[in-house]
Amino acid sequence: MPTPITSDLQENIRNFEAMFSDCEDIKKRNIKVGKELGRECYIAYIEVAASMVDWSDSGIGKLLGTLRELPENELVPYIRGNGKDYSDADPFSTLEEAAQGMLTGDILFFLEGYDKAMKIPDKGYPGMGVYQTGSEKVIRGSNEGFTESIKLNTALLRKRLRSPNLKVKESFAGRRTHTNVDLVYLKDLIQPGILEEMEKRLQEFEIDGTLDSGVIEQLTEKRKYSPFPQFQTTQRPDRAAMAILEGRIVLLSDNSPVALIFPATYNAFIQTSDDYYNRWEIASFTRILRYAASFLAMVLPGLYLAATNFHTQILPTDLLLSLAAARQGVPFPAVVEILLMELAFELLREAGVRLPGPNGNTIGIVGGLIIGQAAVDANIVSPIVVILVALTALCSFAVPSEEFATAFRLLKFLFIFLCGYLGYFGFLTGILLVLIHLSHLESFGIPYLTPFVGADINGFQDERDAFLRLPLSFLKKRPVYAREGARVRFRKKKRGKGD
Repeated sequence: MPTPITSDLQENIRNFEAMFSDCEDIKKRNIKVGKELGRECYIAYIEVAASMVDWSDSGIGKLLGTLRELPENELVPYIRGNGKDYSDADPFSTLEEAAQGMLTGDILFFLEGYDKAMKIPDKGYPGMGVYQTGSEKVIRGSNEGFTESIKLNTALLRKRLRSPNLKVKESFAGRRTHTNVDLVYLKDLIQPGILEEMEKRLQEFEIDGTLDSGVIEQLTEKRKYSPFPQFQTTQRPDRAAMAILEGRIVLLSDNSPVALIFPATYNAFIQTSDDYYNRWEIASFTRILRYAASFLAMVLPGLYLAATNFHTQILPTDLLLSLAAARQGVPFPAVVEILLMELAFELLREAGVRLPGPNGNTIGIVGGLIIGQAAVDANIVSPIVVILVALTALCSFAVPSEEFATAFRLLKFLFIFLCGYLGYFGFLTGILLVLIHLSHLESFGIPYLTPFVGADINGFQDERDAFLRLPLSFLKKRPVYAREGARVRFRKKKRGKGD
């Protein structure tokens, strides 16, 4: 049962201190207010979240200064009438609500004779400022990245989208962490039902804590066994703002610099921010490279096994002899050879991620060179396999989204087994299985293979921003994510007579 806040300050203090007993980081102070200093008030705050050096310019300092100048009989009426001048939320009527308000990093205020508690904003929890994102590097465009503060992240989006139609809907996740979760969208662009569907999914589970947006992503995905992510992730405010302008919704989680974007499609994972900042020719060229890289990262080792083990007749004689000479003395079958090198490279990648800073880069480069060269000299693997594994790795690095690239890294091993034992029949079987899976996959009602399927829904406009990115003046309509009737995003202004 919730504990109501009463007009008896001492009772409120007893209940509050019982709730936060053995919490040395929660500071509490009794302060006298009123002209005669005859009325008592009580404030509570988290030690590092509220400034104790100088309260003169803070909200709580100004409130206490005003209360010390008022007669005692005017204190409660003043708080009732002017409380919102100092508080950023309605006064709390239960102790549990008040405690959650304080745990956001603000100051909690009780007054004798007042049957509610107020949350007074202060500097909040310490956190990192705006910094340059470590992933999603771009050649041209903003270098700002999201931070671990949800309030700062919403401000970064508001900075780019200065429209009253930009809405921020707040909820909470985690029974013990009570983590703030914001859904950010343009009210006039989103399709009906998508926002409600996400809110429903957030209410379908209860968990102890959500310490990162990745927890929310896993708990709200519908196809939980699919290797392909159904949410797009980004650490770039400009990328998130672009998605909102397309009619999509951005989910921000407190304490996480990674935002979730939905709905998501295969094409959205291939796009990058600077696709729209650079000229269309180079943007189209690099996008084709990324599509090819995503395909080759999945099938390249398997194709090598199919060609060398089953279908040698398709290879030129000189190349076939060269491959045979390179494999002389290698004691393992080609499948084992490929698997050894792929697993060694995945181990190096994981070690490089876990090691700090420059050491990670060093282990990745030096370890790869040394192990590859040593394996060739010892006749454990052939040189062509080292080259093949390196090319496959480069292809996976060319995919802009790390979560999306992970799907191809996993499917690569499926194709190694299929092609290693069934040849091109295994290759075609694998391609068919992946296409069937992708064709059944959707994200909040949007087919995953849009715009390669269902292109007619938006009058084939989305195909202008798929394999090729046509000039911006040709992209007159928003993608299919936006609601029908609100998809026009570009039009030329008519010139007046005096122009």
